[in-house]
Amino acid sequence: MDNDVLIVHGGVPLRGEVRVPGAKNLVPKAMVAALLGESPSRLRNIPAVRDVEIVTGLLALHGVDVRPGDTGSELVLDPGRVERASVDEINVHAGSSRIPILFCGPLLHRLGHAFIPDLGGCNIGGRPIDFHLEALRQFGATVDKDPEGLHISAPDGLHGTKLQLPYPSVGATEQVLLTAVRAHGVTELRNAAIEPEIIDLIAVLQKMGALISVLTDRTIRITGVERLYGYDHTALPDRLEAASWGCAALATRGDVYVRGARQSDMMTFLNVFRTVGGEFEIDDSPSGGIRFWHPGGDLKPIALETDVHPGFQTDWQQPLVVALTQASGLSIVHETVYENRLGFTDALVSMGAHIQLYRECLGGTPCRFGQRNFTHSAVISGPAKLHAADLVIPDLRGGFSHLIAALAAEGTSHVYGVDLIDRGYSDFDTKLAALGARAERSTDASAA
Repeated sequence: MDNDVLIVHGGVPLRGEVRVPGAKNLVPKAMVAALLGESPSRLRNIPAVRDVEIVTGLLALHGVDVRPGDTGSELVLDPGRVERASVDEINVHAGSSRIPILFCGPLLHRLGHAFIPDLGGCNIGGRPIDFHLEALRQFGATVDKDPEGLHISAPDGLHGTKLQLPYPSVGATEQVLLTAVRAHGVTELRNAAIEPEIIDLIAVLQKMGALISVLTDRTIRITGVERLYGYDHTALPDRLEAASWGCAALATRGDVYVRGARQSDMMTFLNVFRTVGGEFEIDDSPSGGIRFWHPGGDLKPIALETDVHPGFQTDWQQPLVVALTQASGLSIVHETVYENRLGFTDALVSMGAHIQLYRECLGGTPCRFGQRNFTHSAVISGPAKLHAADLVIPDLRGGFSHLIAALAAEGTSHVYGVDLIDRGYSDFDTKLAALGARAERSTDASAA
């Protein structure tokens, strides 16, 4: 926290253009998938985010040659010499990300063994790996826990199975896909996640030679194949980052063109954005995107519930809440995906926002948290005049939301721990400058 401070001089509308790269929630997983191939893979539209660095390091430890492609946003991944990595080397990455759990299936297929260190990730609610481990056991894996981490083996190989998720978890769906594609026989996964990033991962695996069918009732059927090959793929654009910049335009009364944003992945967000009072314009040309702007006048309050795709994504909720502090009237937000995701609002309250959290479900969507004493609903009263504050980044999306609040507030804010934003927002300092934001990094803790 001492050496990663962003000093933000707020109260200036963001105006200009940014470009979103490939999705942070797809690219690292597609990189893991390259382990399954018998020839090199080429992945384009790579974001410069921390998770890509972590997966690159882990792949290199296991003998995968990861090198730049023909452009700066392209990687070539050659798994021709996959080998076992030492526990000590892998443990260097302990706590840095949750993605290592997805190495299990590919490493079991290639080496017969996988070691997974202690996992990290954002502290926004329970994301247990129990289902990951149970799924691996059903495929035929043996899981041994020790203080260092998890040792996973498959002495008799991996075999297709039938599974049903208690909740359509993205991570658990990815685990099953990456394990089932080379398991013997047929795997059927019910209540699967079907987010655009999942469909893009399926597209990657299909290019490699996998047989995967997505049925109409959230069921995915995978027929295992003997071998897979490398892929050539351009990652879908990051719809979560695109929405964050849209919310920043709304909260600061600005006008931001997000080049690379795609309407088909964001239709639910765009409906809500328009309902609140924001305006957008879509350019469908190959180099196009979406322009987001505040048209003037008052924003409108809304009642909103997050949900799995095709519902309103939980990662869209936090930046939108900042904009809702400027709406005239009472807005209600019911978070149904992560039980602790509204904790970031404490900082907004310290900046002058009027937000009250509740344990009750303030919405009609069936919710897992209603009887479990979590504050997972919020009532936001606006408009509120936000003032500058010293802020500490709590998690990736909440942190970017704090940054939006600092940009919208009057005065100079000091935002600590902005390295966490680097996990999911590629070159965000450069993008802030392109939008006319008055913000600069400081390595001097006394700057506050």
